[in-house]
Amino acid sequence: MPLPIPAYEFTAPHGWTAAGPGGAVPLGCRVLVPWRGELVTALVVAPGSARGGHRLREAVHVLDDPACPWVSPATVRAVTAWAADARIPAGLVWGDLLACGWEPAYAHRVRAVTDADLSSFARRPPGPGWTDAGGFPAALLDAIREQGLLEEEFTAVPRLRSVVQARALDEVPPAARTVSVLRAADPLPPGLTPKQRQACVWLAEHGPQDTLSGWAKAAGVSAGVVSGAVQAGGAAHVPEPAPPPPAWTWLQERGPVDSLSAWASGASGDGHALSPTQAGTLVMRGWADVAQRPALAPDLPAPAAAVTAGDPDRLPEAPVWRLHGGRPGARFRALAPRVQRLLAQGRSVLVVAPDHRTLRRAWDALSGLAAAAGTGAAQLCGPLSDVQRLHTWEQVRTGEVRLVVGSSLALCAPLADLALLVVLEEGSDAHKLQSGSRAFVPDLAARVAAEHEAALALVGAVPAVESIPHPGAVLPPARVRLHVVDYANPPQQPELGPLSGVHLTPGDLGYPLSHDLVRLLRQVQERGRQAALLAPRRGYSALLRCPSCEHTPQCRHCDVPLRFHQESRQLTCHQCGYREVLPDRCDHCGERMWRARGPGTEWIEQEVRRLLPGLPVYRVDRDRQDDLSPLYAGESGVMVGTQLLLSQEAPPNLALIGVTLADTWLNVSDFRASERYHRLLRQLTEWHVEKPPMLVVQTFQADHPALRVLADGRDALAYPAAEERVRKELGYPPHARLAQVELTAREAKRAQVAAQELADALHGAGATAQEVLGPAPSPVARLRGVYPYHLLLRARSDARLGELLRVLDSRTWKARLRVDVNPRSGL
Repeated sequence: MPLPIPAYEFTAPHGWTAAGPGGAVPLGCRVLVPWRGELVTALVVAPGSARGGHRLREAVHVLDDPACPWVSPATVRAVTAWAADARIPAGLVWGDLLACGWEPAYAHRVRAVTDADLSSFARRPPGPGWTDAGGFPAALLDAIREQGLLEEEFTAVPRLRSVVQARALDEVPPAARTVSVLRAADPLPPGLTPKQRQACVWLAEHGPQDTLSGWAKAAGVSAGVVSGAVQAGGAAHVPEPAPPPPAWTWLQERGPVDSLSAWASGASGDGHALSPTQAGTLVMRGWADVAQRPALAPDLPAPAAAVTAGDPDRLPEAPVWRLHGGRPGARFRALAPRVQRLLAQGRSVLVVAPDHRTLRRAWDALSGLAAAAGTGAAQLCGPLSDVQRLHTWEQVRTGEVRLVVGSSLALCAPLADLALLVVLEEGSDAHKLQSGSRAFVPDLAARVAAEHEAALALVGAVPAVESIPHPGAVLPPARVRLHVVDYANPPQQPELGPLSGVHLTPGDLGYPLSHDLVRLLRQVQERGRQAALLAPRRGYSALLRCPSCEHTPQCRHCDVPLRFHQESRQLTCHQCGYREVLPDRCDHCGERMWRARGPGTEWIEQEVRRLLPGLPVYRVDRDRQDDLSPLYAGESGVMVGTQLLLSQEAPPNLALIGVTLADTWLNVSDFRASERYHRLLRQLTEWHVEKPPMLVVQTFQADHPALRVLADGRDALAYPAAEERVRKELGYPPHARLAQVELTAREAKRAQVAAQELADALHGAGATAQEVLGPAPSPVARLRGVYPYHLLLRARSDARLGELLRVLDSRTWKARLRVDVNPRSGL
């Protein structure tokens, strides 16, 4: 079930005998099971054990045909096995990964079994006839169900839509097809007054009239005269066939329509005046019906035009292989022949991207291959609506689509005969789910590919260090225009812009925007081009410090300094969200002045506006996301933002990218920090699809190898390969498997004691000092009011890591415990 609980065992529904490809167990099918008095949707992930079967509740209904399960059995086995090895509740993992299907639409009817007396359960229990289950409390039905006295029927309900459609003319009620008119009597009766006779003669000559008032006005007499003429028998109301209303004719020709308003708008637009109220009147009179029709297929992202890959397939033939380097277009051109060949063979391909920008590029480059191979392509990702995801899922299940490009939600797509699973940018931290199971998608993708006996392809700008041992291809590096502003070592001679001679100190280089960067921004402004500045954090500054006593305001719930946001004049904690108004004076010494340290997006934006007046500045961070449409229309301007910028497409005239303080990505307590920094630089150089902009990096570590390999023009494999050799000496991935165990408590001592007890239990179970690192306090000693303590488990293989993690289940601990397999945050 999509709950943070392990898999629970249920017996088969009463009388269920269907057998699918996996035998009697409908692996990968959805079932309805009783849970806390309600019926909830669950997924069958494994056969249950035979022991203790008498203690299990029965599943109520199998929703899917076992011959066409909701999730492929191979995917079910892979994901469930990974969850078990990671000691993560299966429901938590499936709740994160399964994109749709947890809320199926069905009609539910119930009745009592034959000769059952249910009067002891309620005053009005279900009777012997079928009744809608919605008319009874769920708890009542569950109580009767548990005693085996309830029969239930489930029918799938298709998605419907309401439409307004015209009735056939012979189906319109006769009363609606006739109209009452006034006609003169023939002959006229005696006894009419002269004026009454005059009005009747006029009516006989000029034809029938709809109303008395219209007749009186046209005949030039008063309303009393024509009323008296009718009473005297000189005229009478006579029913006559009425011509169909013009609005009905329009609806019959153009309908059906979605609503009364749409009918009124369409008819009025074609010259037949109609209001929604009048349309409703026509429906009530029987000229039209509001009917239920099958819903139209939702609009889905359109694939690119059909293309055929012209280049030969030169990629490796191996269970796991990689493709890196070059620019995005070159990588997709190299990948296209393999994808096309597999699709032409009638097999399936799945492409998983870490973010929407990468997904869009993959979709534009690869989706056209499906049509050329005679199949369909589809997206599966978060921005799609529930209806769109459900429709796409059905297309995949039925085999209409064999190429899927998506996010982590696409990993469980029920593709038949999966031949290739492509993971884009496999080292990106965006693959790490930030809540719930905290799964790392490439790890799951490797399990899924292996279970399907499909090839796993790792494709991206730069390989992850863990990918180095696999065979692969590295494309020639693209040309990079790079300039480094070294704050630690001012240049002896000017090389770019206004940097002058030896008299400059690091502070004279300009901070937070160097003189070089400002000069280039002025050129961007003069030439009407565009620039992007990458700031290390949101807000105005990383902290405020008293110049007298060096006091820094701290969060009340976390052991971190508060970040200053100038726009709101507030101090904010970026860990827990705590806020407070900026104090006028220092709490310790009373000093009125504050000194800001560590520039953020607000500070950078302010500096750009001050130094380059008139240049439009746009900000993109979690606090504010400006409308960038003027930039995409080609207008000049500067974007200032965090790494959230990279989720956007690069504007067309981007000429300059500035990394305002690159050391932020290096000064992190994580062995992956330098790898992450190198990947960021590579991604910045290929942010623009067609032409690389000038990249300016401001740093105090200009000689760092992650930056030097880029400046020297070396290929994408150079730095990860060197980093892999270092990791081998230190015993870190890919030469080890890691898991971070976090224990948290409201008291620091309690968390420390629990962490130490866990460490002792691990050592007692045979773990060595190299396999258990810690315990130690978290880098942030107090977080959201609790004290986290960490242990890092380092094992030589997945099997050994599983053995260490099983110790966690040996007893209960005196603190909240959480496991993060393959952690990606700071250690």
